[in-house]
Amino acid sequence: MFSKSKTIRSVAGLGAAIVMASLWNPPALAAARGPAAASESALECLTIPSSLLGRSVNVCVALPADYSASTSTRYPTLYYLHGLFENQTSWSDRGGQEVLNGLLAQGEVGKFLVVLPDGGKSFYVNSQDGHERYEDFFIQELVPAIDRKYRTIADRSARGISGTSMGGYGALHIAMDHPDVFGSASAHSAALIPKIPNPLPTEGRWGFYARVLQGPFGSPLNQTYFDETNPLTLAENPSRFSRLKLYFDCGDHDRYGFQEGAEALHQKLASKGFAHEYALRSGDHGWSYLSQYMKYSLLFHWHLFEQAERTLAARGQAGGTR
Repeated sequence: MFSKSKTIRSVAGLGAAIVMASLWNPPALAAARGPAAASESALECLTIPSSLLGRSVNVCVALPADYSASTSTRYPTLYYLHGLFENQTSWSDRGGQEVLNGLLAQGEVGKFLVVLPDGGKSFYVNSQDGHERYEDFFIQELVPAIDRKYRTIADRSARGISGTSMGGYGALHIAMDHPDVFGSASAHSAALIPKIPNPLPTEGRWGFYARVLQGPFGSPLNQTYFDETNPLTLAENPSRFSRLKLYFDCGDHDRYGFQEGAEALHQKLASKGFAHEYALRSGDHGWSYLSQYMKYSLLFHWHLFEQAERTLAARGQAGGTR
């Protein structure tokens, strides 16, 4: 598959050591059993109440097959953010869980939770008008609720975030904005737009952008707010997220042109000397692309989760708070 892809790796220095977990007696670690023992994940769906949003949010969680049978094992957690016009079940309905189960069956990854929240059309940011505080919900309510309900390793080094298209934008934004919460981030076909023309056209691709962006970024589009939240802007100051491990890719024939934004993000991070992994791959946009390439982000996060588990085990710690 790499023969059809142009893969680029930045080799600047990696981030600092993993943050200490909280002080309590460590349970068994998922990695201690090794990836070969892993089997298919099972999906559990629930609602998370939110005082910040004034409503409940639908969330699905892909759990390791032995989660219910085990009473002490704690697991790393990957938050996966869906694309526009999708929801919390799209990952399982359209093949994401099959990709994960295939890697589990082949012993290429071990066991971790995948959290799948419904993000609506929020782009996973707080809306410019303050009406939809989705990013605040995500950080202040969702992550703590998942750590309370499930046996997670509640440490940033064992917590990752990923997404596609709108969700790729959200994953990059949230991770760059909250590196104290997430140790790793990845994105496929992220909805990265280097520059919006002014005046904004009302037809064609730009007309589509104007319609979907007006909810989170203002109507009419607030260019200043869009720029402030854009991962391309956040990447101007990578010292703020110096310990974040980052992977992203995009199709070379992305029908929305998002390869331009992915290339711009790569060039900006490289110019700042920030270590990251980037790949321009053969393909378009959507699940036809994801079915081929989602495995690379899952492998990326799993390798980091393994390192985190070993480090925490060596310290006699396996979870708790950051």
